[in-house]
Amino acid sequence: MQFEYSDKVKNMQARLLAFMDEHIYPNEARFFQEIADNRAKGNAWVPTKIVEELKPKALAAGLWNLFLPKSHRAPQGLSNLEYAPLCEIMGRVPFAAEIFNCSAPDTGNMETFERYASEELKDQWLEPLLRGEIRSAFLMTEPDVASSDATNIQCEIKRDGNEYVINGRKWWSSGAGDPRCAVYIVMGKTNPDAGRHEQQSMIIVPANTPGITVVRALSVFGYDDAPHGHMEVVLKNVRVPAANLLLGEGRGFEIAQGRLGPGRIHHCMRTIGVAERALELMCKRLNSRVAFGREVARQTVWQERIAESRCMIEQARLLTLKAAYMMDTVGNKVAKAEIAMIKIVAPQMACQIIDWSIQAHGGGGVSQDFPLAYAYAHQRTLRLADGPDEVHRNSLAKLELAKHLLMPGEVEMPVTRGS
Repeated sequence: MQFEYSDKVKNMQARLLAFMDEHIYPNEARFFQEIADNRAKGNAWVPTKIVEELKPKALAAGLWNLFLPKSHRAPQGLSNLEYAPLCEIMGRVPFAAEIFNCSAPDTGNMETFERYASEELKDQWLEPLLRGEIRSAFLMTEPDVASSDATNIQCEIKRDGNEYVINGRKWWSSGAGDPRCAVYIVMGKTNPDAGRHEQQSMIIVPANTPGITVVRALSVFGYDDAPHGHMEVVLKNVRVPAANLLLGEGRGFEIAQGRLGPGRIHHCMRTIGVAERALELMCKRLNSRVAFGREVARQTVWQERIAESRCMIEQARLLTLKAAYMMDTVGNKVAKAEIAMIKIVAPQMACQIIDWSIQAHGGGGVSQDFPLAYAYAHQRTLRLADGPDEVHRNSLAKLELAKHLLMPGEVEMPVTRGS
């Protein structure tokens, strides 16, 4: 694995950093003020003007759809390893990724369409998503079961002639609150009598199909994430063409693994950027404050935390790059241990560094005057999203234990020490 970024990536880094400096950081306050103004008018669920104004500029700058590798529909798509440092930069500001058409859950959904949908479905849904004309949602988690074990999912997808009828209740359906959300990818059971991992399927559901009710937005530490939102959605006798089923009945888990690998590592890439910004803000704050007669930055407790933060970020970045490299070279399935590791490591790392940065900012750290409280709420959520820490640890432990199983007839040899 090469540790030096290619000239192509370095050039794109420079252009992206310049775009962030010129267009995104100066408009960060405007983004949140627009949402506050819309909320005051009675409807926070309105796309912000600043994001829509900046999208054409990102497209013109050649910074568009960078996440999707090996697709003739998005020839500008980069490999996972190439995309990692760019995604990290986007992660420094919560709304930045959308400006480049690289935000979740659309990226994962576009990957799903690209890999598993028919050409007709790609023309209908993937193309407008790639153009940034619509948005999408992924409906998997359910409120009535422990969805960390996806075999528990109860949403029913039943064949009826040339249609499937869908009944179920979903929540944490990120993006379903956006009025531009035009399509859902829904996971449910087509055959509850099949094998444990062959009961589930995934199906494409237009968001305006009769029988769909967006019940409410779920808040995250008090944030509703308007106009994006994490919604509870009820599907009652929702009918869609049978051709909307992806790959075929019983292949939902296969699709989920293909979708969630890139989604997980993209979250981790952005997390590195969040942690970098939190460390930067911490250092600036400590350098600018005096307490008890000397600069706060000279207090050894803060020097310890700064040094530890740098070590933690570098470790997480290297693990992320290794996982990205393996996904590119040997595939997501072989890289599953590395994907699990970084999904465990990155959000915990970011939560710790953001927490220290909040502490350095005092009361300001938990206020709206700095991006830290919002960043912490999001990063803490990532320890649950796309699989909780415990599930990834369990999977990783099983992979590790399997390396050391005794073969039939093999006898464990005692370890002896010399005198």
